[in-house]
Amino acid sequence: MTLSATESVLETPNTDTETEVKIEHPWRSLESERFQVVRLNALPADRETGLRPLRFISLGRVERHSESESLLRLVVSLPGQSIHKEINTLEVWADHKQQQIHINPDFPLRCDPANRGLGRFLLAQAALWAGKRWSFYTVASQPLLIKYAPNDAARLRRDHALQAQGFSVTYEDAVQMRAVCSVGRVSQLHNDWNDNKVSLISAIDSATMLQNADQNLNEQNVLIKKLNERINRLKSEDSTLRFTISMLAIFAVFQAALLIWIATR
Repeated sequence: MTLSATESVLETPNTDTETEVKIEHPWRSLESERFQVVRLNALPADRETGLRPLRFISLGRVERHSESESLLRLVVSLPGQSIHKEINTLEVWADHKQQQIHINPDFPLRCDPANRGLGRFLLAQAALWAGKRWSFYTVASQPLLIKYAPNDAARLRRDHALQAQGFSVTYEDAVQMRAVCSVGRVSQLHNDWNDNKVSLISAIDSATMLQNADQNLNEQNVLIKKLNERINRLKSEDSTLRFTISMLAIFAVFQAALLIWIATR
């Protein structure tokens, strides 16, 4: 069983020729089965990627195992945002016959939002998963296409993230248009990431955050209610003062007119 998007072909004899029918791998249609909350910490604005506010996203996970291969698929989902299925997706295929690990063999790893540490985080999760079982497996090299790094800043960020996780980036030409990402064995991969940018939140932490948010919301509602009552009271007092001032002004005008009338008599 191969590690590409399609399995080995089924062949049916047809007189002198054979017809090849490609069958999609049954694991390709698997949906995420376990979910975790991931926090993207607030970072200073970047000149290229813009604002980087605090965000909470979902990390979906599914894995399968057989005698010949294993699969881990990680999918990052952003609330209220729909993106291409190949973006924010990392697949790790373990070929047990060749004792080799393939990371995203069919499409490059691309992350959105960019420049938030998601790439390193996903690669670290892959290293953790593979390292627990097959640390002695080799890791298949993968070409790096320049079209997915449109400028030097994006290319440098990509290379830094890969090298931080233990990969070597080798350029095949002087103008740095073609590169290969490689590493020896799974044990050489790093399973840590920049937790100042990305943090995994456990279920109890999520519940605590929701509880604190609900408590803060209730406290804010009580404070708003008190402020509204105070505003209404001040408005009532203001109306009373305006009426009193108006009556005093009218009385003063009447008294002045009365004095003028007496003086002219």
